[in-house]
Amino acid sequence: MRITPFLWYDNNVEEAMELYESVFPDFRVGNIVRNGQGGPGPEGSVMMATFEVAGQQLMALNGGPQFPFTEAFSLFVSVETQEQVDHLWEALTADGGEESQCGWLKDKFGLSWQIVPTALTELMSSPDREASGRVVAAMLEMRKIDIAALQAAHDGQ
Repeated sequence: MRITPFLWYDNNVEEAMELYESVFPDFRVGNIVRNGQGGPGPEGSVMMATFEVAGQQLMALNGGPQFPFTEAFSLFVSVETQEQVDHLWEALTADGGEESQCGWLKDKFGLSWQIVPTALTELMSSPDREASGRVVAAMLEMRKIDIAALQAAHDGQ
């Protein structure tokens, strides 16, 4: 048994896959099903596709505008460094993406992502409750997560 997130795009699965391939070094295209003659979309266009990002398989459908993405579903990306946070943040918010709060963003297709350094969880899990509270308070003020600022908050600086 396997559970695979299924993403409903308006009509831009190929464009989304191109973006994700440019952002994630371990992106891999799986199967692509194209519309045939008399299909729901233009002949030769992508109907459905599978792809893999960081080991996570995803399925995507060009289903039309009826069901847009919401923040109720997001892809959580755990990273180690500020450089990784910055790279993913800039790439996924480019060309019409939107910043949100606490490490959340939307790409230009409306898909929500959480770009979260492992340091956030580590610092929030501190046995020093005052320090972890300062980390949470600092994170709640951030859009893109800043590891140095979280560490400073933890240390009371």
